[in-house]
Amino acid sequence: MKQISFAGREVPAIVVGCMRLNATDATGQKRLIAAACERGLTFFDHADIYGRGACESAFGAAVAELKIPREKLFVQSKCGIVPGKMYDFSEEHIVEAVEGTLKRLRTDYLDSLLLHRPDVLFQPEEVAAAFDKLERAGKVRAFGVSNMHPYQIELLKSAVKQPIAANQLQFSAAHAGMVSCGVEVNMLTEGAASHDGYILDYCRLHDIAIQAWSPFRYGMFEGVFLDDPKYQKLNEVLADLGAKYGVSKAAVAAAWILRLPAKMQVITGTANEKHLLDIASGGEVTLTREEWYAVYTAAGYRLP
Repeated sequence: MKQISFAGREVPAIVVGCMRLNATDATGQKRLIAAACERGLTFFDHADIYGRGACESAFGAAVAELKIPREKLFVQSKCGIVPGKMYDFSEEHIVEAVEGTLKRLRTDYLDSLLLHRPDVLFQPEEVAAAFDKLERAGKVRAFGVSNMHPYQIELLKSAVKQPIAANQLQFSAAHAGMVSCGVEVNMLTEGAASHDGYILDYCRLHDIAIQAWSPFRYGMFEGVFLDDPKYQKLNEVLADLGAKYGVSKAAVAAAWILRLPAKMQVITGTANEKHLLDIASGGEVTLTREEWYAVYTAAGYRLP
């Protein structure tokens, strides 16, 4: 299984996203977590908003019943989205949110905490105070962001002293604007526009892991491109490569993301044990340059 360096630890490049963990029952939850750990998928991604806390609670209960040693797991969560308020990066909220997350997860610390979607009203000094307090108390070991562009991260870093370890961003073969803006540089084409401030290059320069969410979708609210007739050519290429490597189209789509020469991770986001292990096989496939570009162009992107 492909690994990356994250906050001083070697962790799996395939991340078990727990957003839909409460879509299955307690037995299914335990089976999913046990199967993941057996495969070496020990990085679990949460957020306090997932199931309004139910997903964190389910995970905490399952891990306790399975008696998995805490040190064997890398547990990450996110905070900042508040129903009714929208977003809140205040010191008070961040600290309070982490306390709630730790209680639901039945753990004393998070390996990583990400700020979930930018709060336009945030003050970097308040975030810094929260991070310092949580770090001193041993409750959070690494910090990162989610859905932020370079200048938002730079603004945060004007006060925050801890390294920004990760940026969670939507990315897939059919949602690859962070790549196309570099490929189509100096062109008057739609793909040449950077909607995120050239975040891919920024994260590479600053050793920030990019955690790709919705790795099989073609838009934020649109559907999955796998088996979608609108992406016939892409599915044909994925199927051909899947046959070559003995894996599924989903696994090839994950391998395509991990092939980028950046610190990349893929967040699975499934509560289905079989689907999770299927995707994980993509972490054992390394596409050639020709194969990577074949997937890219089949998704509808152009080369100069």
